[in-house]
Amino acid sequence: MTANDANNKSSDAEATSIVSQGSNHWSAFMLSIYKERRPPALSTVEVKRIEELAREKLKDHMDAYLYVFGSAGTCSTERFNREAFDTWRIVPHMLRDATSRDIGTTIFGAKLNSPLLIAPIGVQGIVHPEAELATARAAASLGVPMIMSTASTRSIEAVAAASGPGSPRWYQLYWPKTPEVTLSVLARAKKEGFTALVVTLDTPTIGWRPHDLDRTYLPFLHGTGAAVGLSDPVFMRRMGQEVWPVGKHVEFPYDPAALEVRAAQGDVEVQTRKTLGTAWLAETNSGVYRTWEDLAFLKKNWEGPIVLKGIQSVNDAETAVDWVDGIVVSNHGGRQVDGATASLDALDAICLSEKVRAAQAAGTFTVLFDSGIRTGSDIIKALALGAQGVLLGRPFMYGLCLAGEQGVAEQVRSILSDLEITLGLSGYSDIKGVQGKRSALVKVPTAKL
Repeated sequence: MTANDANNKSSDAEATSIVSQGSNHWSAFMLSIYKERRPPALSTVEVKRIEELAREKLKDHMDAYLYVFGSAGTCSTERFNREAFDTWRIVPHMLRDATSRDIGTTIFGAKLNSPLLIAPIGVQGIVHPEAELATARAAASLGVPMIMSTASTRSIEAVAAASGPGSPRWYQLYWPKTPEVTLSVLARAKKEGFTALVVTLDTPTIGWRPHDLDRTYLPFLHGTGAAVGLSDPVFMRRMGQEVWPVGKHVEFPYDPAALEVRAAQGDVEVQTRKTLGTAWLAETNSGVYRTWEDLAFLKKNWEGPIVLKGIQSVNDAETAVDWVDGIVVSNHGGRQVDGATASLDALDAICLSEKVRAAQAAGTFTVLFDSGIRTGSDIIKALALGAQGVLLGRPFMYGLCLAGEQGVAEQVRSILSDLEITLGLSGYSDIKGVQGKRSALVKVPTAKL
């Protein structure tokens, strides 16, 4: 057995214990590093350094790295997302019994090990050959819900199989313009055990992203990120094609230039993929801007919670209370609108709404947060401002790039260990003690620019 094999076995055993143990089990990850003198699998737990390591690993495929890293326009919204966390400071409280800590919570009636969910990031196959399957396995091993993206490089059925029976999983919808295709996708997701539907509203079309435009990089045009469509019987029948067989998926690494050469040389497979990928993109990022009334179609055809992702205004959040079961306060990690409000600032305003707070208190409305989460302290700040759960995005993608399933698991384990430790050091023994408690924070005025 190699040292790596031993580390992997240790990590697997630790993951199993995390799911089954009671209080303080997440912080055991930190103690195990010290006690066993076992460096992290990613060589560091420092978030920025992991991002840099991912960049280095993808140096020969910089377009793939920049697709994950990049944002809209000048990247100002992503910068605002992070800066907003600096304007809020945690106020630690002493002489409180936080000896035993439990960061578990309940969302939509399901008991979860933590308030963290894996964000629905697409085209994971551009950074690792195991793609969404590695992420699904890592999330399942830790009891953390994975939100599968419509833009995945693996099918709904394959991701569900990797997740395994009983593991919490939600499905994110880029709403197809064709009703029959939408119905087919919803039916497949429900059949495969996805319990909540997360409807992304902020991407009727792809935002202005200079990182990708400069490199003419759009994986969907070669069928990369179109696995849900390529495995959908209704979509493929409309295209006059057979559904891709189980196990078939796009290659790794994704090399657009090489695929273009193959297409020019008459490679029918690649030419067909280009046609199908372009058509799937036209279905899911169609330029059709939905209205509130359109939600009636989804409510009629989905059994389970419906969550709207991309909400940033108080007015939209209050309207959502009358339509759906919850929202994700998100600006797509800054990838859609340059110069937009920071997502944490939007959360702050939304959770001051009496209508939203009343619906949360009544248990009829759930507010989740996305865009900027990097540390355990970030999670505490989002929870204190009123979020009931948070989504982790780019950091898990960097972990996936560096070490596949193990890398994703370590990123999740790290941030939850940080959360559990920092929660106790701040004077709280559980999530309930801090959720919605603005007294846990103090706001520091930002200097005028």
